[in-house]
Amino acid sequence: MKASDCNASLRKNCWPAAIPILLLTLLIACGDREPAPAVEGFAPVQGEGKLYYEVRGEGYPLVLIHGGSTHHGMWNDQFDLFARHYRTVRYDVRGWGASSTSETPHAAWDDLKSLLEHLEIERTHIVGLSLGGRIGVDFALEYPEMVDHLVLAGPGLSGWQFEMAPWLEEAIKALEAGNPRGATDAWLSSPYLEAAMEDPELAERLRQLTYDNEHFWTETQREVWPEPTAMERLGDLAAPTLLVLGSRDIEDIHRIVEMIDEQAPDARKVVLEGAGHMVNMEQPEEFNRAVLDFLPR
Repeated sequence: MKASDCNASLRKNCWPAAIPILLLTLLIACGDREPAPAVEGFAPVQGEGKLYYEVRGEGYPLVLIHGGSTHHGMWNDQFDLFARHYRTVRYDVRGWGASSTSETPHAAWDDLKSLLEHLEIERTHIVGLSLGGRIGVDFALEYPEMVDHLVLAGPGLSGWQFEMAPWLEEAIKALEAGNPRGATDAWLSSPYLEAAMEDPELAERLRQLTYDNEHFWTETQREVWPEPTAMERLGDLAAPTLLVLGSRDIEDIHRIVEMIDEQAPDARKVVLEGAGHMVNMEQPEEFNRAVLDFLPR
């Protein structure tokens, strides 16, 4: 058909055939579109506390929860990418980053609920690493109706008792000597971060993240665990769950992941070979691919 003929009979012949191609083009364009800049703010929580947060993107909500001794900045390799597909939220857990510290007993899972209510989010995907994984599990057990899918990277678990490790003994000695920087350096030398600290560029990023949180070591923390703990309730974990484990993570984390994988009704596991505890920062491309392949869009 000549171009003139197509123009003359566009509605009759060419337009219906062009619709699928046009729709595909629009979908590709929308997927590559740069989301609007992040909006930041503070959400009130119990006890006159506040949580710092950033929100970027549109669509179904996704919440990122950072690990201990870091803050929302540990998700820099995920935040902008995930915001192309979801309304992505990252925040600082109480006591970390720009969020407030509270000497009153508080529950991190209830803080998360307050944040979601502040943002008018009724249901969400949750991605958490280490401390963030523990909070994600507690939240999913306490408020199952608010969790769609759960991604747990090297997660902690309420009820799990970690053994006293040499790095922690060094941190305590530093604090007793009035040296919070020494306690932070002890954490940086721990087996948790051994693999990550082998990369000079990543080591510098982690050093800055942990130094930003040096105040944690000298401030009173009053976080409480749920009763019963998550370790006693894993069979009630209703949300489809992806476990992401670095092959070089510490033995305790391997055991926690195995326990969740065995007891949670709908769990699957991905192991990133060569990665340690900070899997999202050590192998961001592999981590991002695993998460995006798992979560519905």
